[in-house]
Amino acid sequence: MDLLEVLHLDELSHGLANLSMFPYFDMAHYIVSIMALREQPGVLQLSRVSPLACWFSSMLFCFGGAVLSAIMLAEPLVAPLSNSTSVLLASITWYLMFYCPVDLVYCCAALLPLRLVLTGMKEVTRTWKVLGGVIQAHNKYNDSLLVMIAIGWAKGAGGGLISNFEQLVRGVWKPETNELLKMSYPTKITLIGAVLFALQQTHYLPLKKHHLMLIYTVFTVVNKARIMLTGSSVSPFAAIESTIYKTLFSGHSSYAALTDEVEKTCMDKGAVNGTPSTKKSNEKGAGKHTPVSPVKGQSGSLKAKDESENAQTKHSKKKN
Repeated sequence: MDLLEVLHLDELSHGLANLSMFPYFDMAHYIVSIMALREQPGVLQLSRVSPLACWFSSMLFCFGGAVLSAIMLAEPLVAPLSNSTSVLLASITWYLMFYCPVDLVYCCAALLPLRLVLTGMKEVTRTWKVLGGVIQAHNKYNDSLLVMIAIGWAKGAGGGLISNFEQLVRGVWKPETNELLKMSYPTKITLIGAVLFALQQTHYLPLKKHHLMLIYTVFTVVNKARIMLTGSSVSPFAAIESTIYKTLFSGHSSYAALTDEVEKTCMDKGAVNGTPSTKKSNEKGAGKHTPVSPVKGQSGSLKAKDESENAQTKHSKKKN
């Protein structure tokens, strides 16, 4: 990109692309992920009752993306755990985070300045995970854009996408927390990254790979730091999401028209049976005078006339 070269950021993008994630950035990823697990309700008590279940949940938080992408690519599920060094590093982090004397490691990592740094480093690893998933899918399925997006998304946000399975390991079942029902910010930003890197790999996006890596990494790190500092839970994509939803998915559908007709028919039937079903029908009926049938009025007058004639006849007989 010419603009990055003019701003002398081309060397920075090359340096970022050649940056090694092990061990420091990977360790930051493990610390932040296990901290997020520890702050879940009931996890601290679980670590005392069942350390094995707690450890397994921590490994799913750390390597969930690799596990999910392996499932989707029909690879062995234990392949992500074949790197003994990474598993050992994540296990040491888990032990110190839950069982360190005086809770020293967690208290230090929870300090805002240090947590900001660790979270920023974790966001850097997100770029590598998404890009790695897209490239892995591109090598197997050369021109399948959808597969590249799916694998990149799974590898970058797998910990959130398999959160229901991870909860089952802890004996918790909350299907309403499914990420597909209500996406969190990390899942959304990972999906956007997977789309961008897949478009770049298929040459639909005219950007160099290292330039896109720099732009995406800077955006994710800065935006995550803003969310942590302001405490805001509003997504930066809220306005775009609302516009797309109102434009494409909230129109007056034929199904809505059908349901309206059914409701109207039910209301009409209720009115015929003399049991209005809504308050509106009661309000419309209130204050109105029901007219007396003319036939009923005529029969009443004739009856009164006959009674008066009978009374007169009886009176005349008495006189006679």
